[in-house]
Amino acid sequence: MKPSPGIAGEGGMVDAHLVETTVVSEEILKGNFLNVRRDTVRLPDGSYTTREYVIHPGAVMIVAQLDDGRLVLERQYRYPMQAVMIEFPAGKLDPGEPSLTCAQRELLEETGYTAREWARAGVLHPVISYSTEFIDVWFARALTLGDRKLDVGESLDVFTATAAELSAWCGNGRVTDAKTLAGVLWMQNVLSGMWALDWQTAAA
Repeated sequence: MKPSPGIAGEGGMVDAHLVETTVVSEEILKGNFLNVRRDTVRLPDGSYTTREYVIHPGAVMIVAQLDDGRLVLERQYRYPMQAVMIEFPAGKLDPGEPSLTCAQRELLEETGYTAREWARAGVLHPVISYSTEFIDVWFARALTLGDRKLDVGESLDVFTATAAELSAWCGNGRVTDAKTLAGVLWMQNVLSGMWALDWQTAAA
């Protein structure tokens, strides 16, 4: 779903001078996970160009904190990067799946943890220049460790780190994953009291 083209205000859409209008939309690749489209668009100055972008089903990311304050993290090989990356647990939404349900499922499947308390922090758009992808950011606490339920062929290491350690890794370039960097920003502001969370008790 594309975002609203502008913000309503006095005199109509204040962003109308920035909006690109779709003229023709063409599917150029339909994969098992992602679809790629090429659109012809009319620019605000009246000229035309093409936009190629990836349709993504959406995802969740979980900032899960143990009672001692340590954070649950993963090390996972990401094929496009040809590298092992440090990340917060995350995963894509199944069709029609509620965001919280997905967050609970992914945390359990990837790490073995369930959480008694959850709070939705917000949403981020990691690659706005070429993808519709959005990631709902969830915080989880009151964790209980059980057995992981990894998908067939899925390999990842689970480990924990303090907030200070993770922040340092973001600063020195050890962590470069965009969603995790954004999650650390949220975490820092939550821990400092600048940003509040609305916690809810949910079935783990």
